[in-house]
Amino acid sequence: MFFLTFSVFLPPSLAQDDLLEAQRPVTGDGYAFWVYTPQDYAQYQRTTPVILFLHGASLKGNDLNKVLRYGPLDAVMKGLVIPAIIVAPQNPKGPWSPRKLNDILTWLQDHYRYNPQRVYVMGMSLGGYGTLDMAATYPDKIAAAIALCGGSTLRDYSGLGQLPLWIIHDTADKAVKIEESKKIVGQMKDRHIDQRLRYDWIHGASHGDLARYFYLSDTYDWLFLHTLIEPLRSVDRNVEITTDERAGAYQKIKKRKKELTIR
Repeated sequence: MFFLTFSVFLPPSLAQDDLLEAQRPVTGDGYAFWVYTPQDYAQYQRTTPVILFLHGASLKGNDLNKVLRYGPLDAVMKGLVIPAIIVAPQNPKGPWSPRKLNDILTWLQDHYRYNPQRVYVMGMSLGGYGTLDMAATYPDKIAAAIALCGGSTLRDYSGLGQLPLWIIHDTADKAVKIEESKKIVGQMKDRHIDQRLRYDWIHGASHGDLARYFYLSDTYDWLFLHTLIEPLRSVDRNVEITTDERAGAYQKIKKRKKELTIR
């Protein structure tokens, strides 16, 4: 195992105490990745949660800056406050590998202080597949997961029944058909392992529309409501994100960015 910080990126829109670092792969076949540490991290290290963000196919490659185009890292650079360590790897090709993602979490344990009971994974499209594959493979490490317009490459979904899971897909998605998510939901119901499953079918939305969830505080609030120390790890169904909130997500983030620029 090895690591090396090969660049430090601190956009003007990040808060003074925020830090975004690029890391080389921690294993020979692993992923390069970003690590974001939020304001007040030094003060609240041991209680800080971790979010593992998995991008879609459009951001694949070997240019780590592409991972900043959308998602939670873009959201914090535009002013959204996400009080968590955000880990955002880049997948050069193929499906996401749960083993390689777990290698990053193992590395993180050695180099950062955080709350290991509050590690979350979220992703969209190809990252939605990676999210479900990771959650199913390591349910004992993931406190909760959100998969947007994805699916799974696995045949055994039993691990998905062991953690709070929110699957979201749009009915008009032409890039990844909603049947990919419905197949997982259906099999979980058939096997009676859906007690901790929450799912939403968004009517009339297209594939890219679900990226708006990354720019809403409620999305992260839902994740943070769950922890590994809960005996039954029940899923929270009270957080609701309305059509109007989704539609206004980008407008709110633009307003935050403008306010940061003025300050």
